[in-house]
Amino acid sequence: MPVRRLNPNKVKIYFSYTASELAQCLGVHKNTVRNWQREGLEPVDDSRPYLFQGATVRSFLKSRRARRKRTCPDGTLYCVSCREPRKPVDGMLDYLPMRETSGNLRGICEVCERLMHRSIRKAEIEAKMLDCDVKFQEAPSSLSGLGSPSENCDLNKEV
Repeated sequence: MPVRRLNPNKVKIYFSYTASELAQCLGVHKNTVRNWQREGLEPVDDSRPYLFQGATVRSFLKSRRARRKRTCPDGTLYCVSCREPRKPVDGMLDYLPMRETSGNLRGICEVCERLMHRSIRKAEIEAKMLDCDVKFQEAPSSLSGLGSPSENCDLNKEV
């Protein structure tokens, strides 16, 4: 089952929550909160029902998220199949512009030979992709300059 991304900012730092209130606030089951307690989430005291300070909960969730993050070193893209940052085959990348200043890099993983992607600003390409040969492609054409999208239109037909 995929890991859900919880929003720690939903937890108010000056509130105290019971396990069921915290579960309802974050949209998880109350047993999930109890599992977090076993993993290191500290309650306010040892009396029942356990109360959790909002600031403690928020820092706990942010530290869990920070442990899972994987940063890509320069010259690499993140391969979803390998779950590792990998170098592209022969250092060849395609740059697909999405906006004027940014776009996506696309390359093939050297291990599993699947497509890898990375969002990047156009100005940072030379600094971040040192040993790679980047081929720039044209931006996708806009539909705003086209005439009528369909010549076979029934809108003008009288009934």
